[in-house]
Amino acid sequence: MRVTISVDPASATPLQRQIYDEWRRGILTGRFRGGERVPSTRDLARTLEVARTTVTSAYEQLISEGYLEAAHGSGTFVCRELPDDLLRTRRPRAPRTPAPEAITTVFAGALNFSQWRPDLNEFPFALWRRLLNRHLRTFRPELFDYARTSAGFAPLREEIAAYVARSRAVNCTADQVLIVNGSQQGLDLCARILAEPGDPVAIENPGYQGARRILEARGVRLLPVRIDGDGIIASEVPESARVIYVTPSHQFPTGVSMTLARRLELIDRARRNGAVIVEDDYDSEYRYSGSPLPAMQGLAENAPVVYIGTFSKVMFPALRIGYLIAPPKLVKAFVRAKWLVDRQTAMLEQAALADFLREGHLERHIRRMRRLYGARREALTSSLARHFLGSATCLGEAAGMHVLVRFDDDCVAARAVARGVQLNDSAMYYLGKAPESEFVFGFSALGERAIREGVRRLAK
Repeated sequence: MRVTISVDPASATPLQRQIYDEWRRGILTGRFRGGERVPSTRDLARTLEVARTTVTSAYEQLISEGYLEAAHGSGTFVCRELPDDLLRTRRPRAPRTPAPEAITTVFAGALNFSQWRPDLNEFPFALWRRLLNRHLRTFRPELFDYARTSAGFAPLREEIAAYVARSRAVNCTADQVLIVNGSQQGLDLCARILAEPGDPVAIENPGYQGARRILEARGVRLLPVRIDGDGIIASEVPESARVIYVTPSHQFPTGVSMTLARRLELIDRARRNGAVIVEDDYDSEYRYSGSPLPAMQGLAENAPVVYIGTFSKVMFPALRIGYLIAPPKLVKAFVRAKWLVDRQTAMLEQAALADFLREGHLERHIRRMRRLYGARREALTSSLARHFLGSATCLGEAAGMHVLVRFDDDCVAARAVARGVQLNDSAMYYLGKAPESEFVFGFSALGERAIREGVRRLAK
């Protein structure tokens, strides 16, 4: 299980105590559920960049106090019966089923750097088919009829609330979760509910074109805000902005991760100006070094944040299921808007996805793909360094499924066309003047050999 736990090396509180406090608080509030496996001491120490003995000491204290339990040869788990009576009763987890071998699919275009989709070769489609068949065999009429609510399948909403709590430190209940047809529909609902035509809306510059086009279609007045090494420059967000759209975990397309100080500054600015932040957390699952920062939504009490996530990047794009987590006072408005747009998201797929999360298949798949994509990103960055000898600069954090690369070499685009390498110019993501010879490289769907060959052709 990958978890988001924050420690502050500069704090007077010892690191061991900080780790202990984070786990105990998460267990008592239900963020970490009874029976769930916790990361190994080695994995958590690597993630937090602390000594393994520090994590071991914290775990030993949690075990001695009855919050964790160690099963010989199996790992460490959250205790199902706790010493405190503060944890509310939850529905028991279904038995886990083993994952079969993934089927193999062949795709062309091995030297296409212009896409950053998941590698469909690696998804366990045989398992997914079995989960779908499970619900087809039992035939529950409610999965094939109009839903009672457009908010989504209740068991899936519960699983998503638990998943984002432990993996992204999001603070929500299942009642705040709305199932949408991909994150794009979530953005469209935000534009409909949070802004009127002519309203000022702050967006990142450069930024995600899909969000910009939705806002333009709504007729709002776009306020582009610069990005620096810490993320969107909060002090430059106009006070008039009613909505602030950001991609803080892995800014698109620069790849910058917004610092904790900048996140808190942006939340404070939004509160003072009566604005709502739309947090698009489109690929936060893939981070290859350092400790992941918690989502903005959970950083402060009653933060003015609408949180959007998707399964398109971690599973497959044709699964048009995403989720939106709204502040309590906006839930009814989002549910009504969803009902007007399309009534509901496909129920059979929602039921299968609930099983996929509950039985641990999603987190196992993410762990495997994180290792695979991390190796592919390393193949890309090391090849660029070797072949371009300092004239190619990779921007942003070691995260996500793409890298923004800026070249001193003005002939890269011409060589790409001549040598059959497809690139994506970053100019389309800027409002105003864009840098020369800057490209977004997608690496997630390419093998390491293809990546190295593509870079070699660009440099030849």
